[in-house]
Amino acid sequence: MILNKIYIDRLIENSLLEDINYVDAATDYLIPEVQENTAQFIAKADGVLAGLEVALRVFEILQPDFKAEVFKNDGDVLKKGDIIAKISGKTRTLLKGERTALNLLQHMSGVATATNEAVKIIEGTGASIADTRKTLPGLRPIEKYAVTVGGGKNHRYNLSDCAMLKDNHVDAGGGIINAVNALRKKLGHTVKIELEVRNLDELKQALSVDVDIIMLDNMSCEDMKKAVEITAGKAKLEASGGITADTLRAVAETGVDIISMGAITHSVKAFDISLKILK
Repeated sequence: MILNKIYIDRLIENSLLEDINYVDAATDYLIPEVQENTAQFIAKADGVLAGLEVALRVFEILQPDFKAEVFKNDGDVLKKGDIIAKISGKTRTLLKGERTALNLLQHMSGVATATNEAVKIIEGTGASIADTRKTLPGLRPIEKYAVTVGGGKNHRYNLSDCAMLKDNHVDAGGGIINAVNALRKKLGHTVKIELEVRNLDELKQALSVDVDIIMLDNMSCEDMKKAVEITAGKAKLEASGGITADTLRAVAETGVDIISMGAITHSVKAFDISLKILK
């Protein structure tokens, strides 16, 4: 796992505090402190696993000596009924960590599954699937990690990663040429410039100022094909805006390099996974 462990621990600790607060009114009064049990994570649907180490870390924080037996790893394709992992420890640990662990695991696996479905749709074209900054507050790192597990690529993590000029930047900055030239005077040499364009005239302006990446915003497939011809490899072309599973293949076949989709993070369905204590 490439996620920052400090971030993960803080995310889990905040989630546990939100869920448990002061006491687990059912578990703490019902279950003896010495009681131990074994439970297993079970896939309830078909999809791609992501976030297992994050889920297991929940129980490790609650009980450092808990035990885990792992049968599936991030990136593995799951079938309904697959046993993902088996965990053993104090029963209170299993019950208190269950919801937090499942919330994280189900959401991350949902992102990975949605991304993988998009990647399969465009298979054989030259395009790649990328995420956006349309992520849930506080969850961006785990969502972007899950995108990579599903076979996608990460767009910028935040506003510091790339100087991206969208329509509002251009309109407020005096037009494409003025905005790009003014920005370039102040940027360091390691920062790329991406520019959003709304039509082919703006595309030609973008090419005249040598931006690194051009985003084709809500363009028709016909116009995107023309954009690919006009650009002729002088800049990376990214398609974005209103792209669905039904239109995804046609967009990829226009010849664009990247297809960015907010839906693979902000609109995914949680992947169905359960945690069952073995009797």
